Amino acid sequence: MNNECGRRIDSYPSFTIRQKKKGNVMVLFEQSSIVKELAALTYDMWSKGWDEYNGGNVSCILRDEDLEQLPRAEPIKQVTVADIPFSMVGKYILFTASGSHFRNLSDHIKRDLVVIKVTEKGYNIVWGFSENRRPTSEFYMHLLAHAQRLAIDPNHRVVVHNHAPNATAYSLISDHNDKSYTLPLWRVLTESIVVFPDGVGILPWELPGTLAIAQHTVEKLRECRLVVWAFHGILATGRDFQDCFGLIETVDKAAMIHMKTRTSRQYEGLSDDDLYAVCQVLKVQPREGFLDLSKGSQK
Repeated sequence: MNNECGRRIDSYPSFTIRQKKKGNVMVLFEQSSIVKELAALTYDMWSKGWDEYNGGNVSCILRDEDLEQLPRAEPIKQVTVADIPFSMVGKYILFTASGSHFRNLSDHIKRDLVVIKVTEKGYNIVWGFSENRRPTSEFYMHLLAHAQRLAIDPNHRVVVHNHAPNATAYSLISDHNDKSYTLPLWRVLTESIVVFPDGVGILPWELPGTLAIAQHTVEKLRECRLVVWAFHGILATGRDFQDCFGLIETVDKAAMIHMKTRTSRQYEGLSDDDLYAVCQVLKVQPREGFLDLSKGSQK
């Protein structure tokens, strides 16, 4: 059997999970703070129109305090996946399921969420997927994205993909290079360069769920935390759910402002010197090569 990334999968018999007790009170992982935060995120994204039907996917590397709430258990299932990033081996990751509906994910926690432990040969399912679901079709992209961002930021934990409509619509009229996509967003909303001074990466349309889009996304993540997939959606990486939500929210708002005003506004927006001045005051570093300064220097 092949998974949705085209890799060989071999399943093994299920084992019974032992639930953890704290004193005489049963502690259920589905009632943990990290699960509640993820469920709230998915609903918020659906309510903003970012995740229609069963669109979007989320993953989060679990911390030690999260693992304390996870029942100690034998693997429910062992899955073989080729080319696992070495830096991810041993990590526990919370994933959304392929086909999950973010509007009502909170009603189906154990069905639509899973915790995996990454191994050298693939991963073990240790909690969730009560109805034998599979991880998101972008599973391998998530693994590669986590590995890449952890190499840059040791506090990285979260990857979020959704179909934010304005960021996606803007990809239909923008050149598909990072600078062309980013600069108009910086110019129309002062907050943009503060929130994402590393810019936005953009890829031309590629088939979702493939090794190619995973590898090309990771190449972009070497320079920035946000990647737009043209005609498809956006991906954000960050330290927590709010970090990723805020990144996408800011890009999507700036894209909306730009598209609504680009043919009618008399003012082109903030100049490169204006943007650099904002960076100096708020102590952020703009992505190298994006600003062309008439005076001073970009350091």
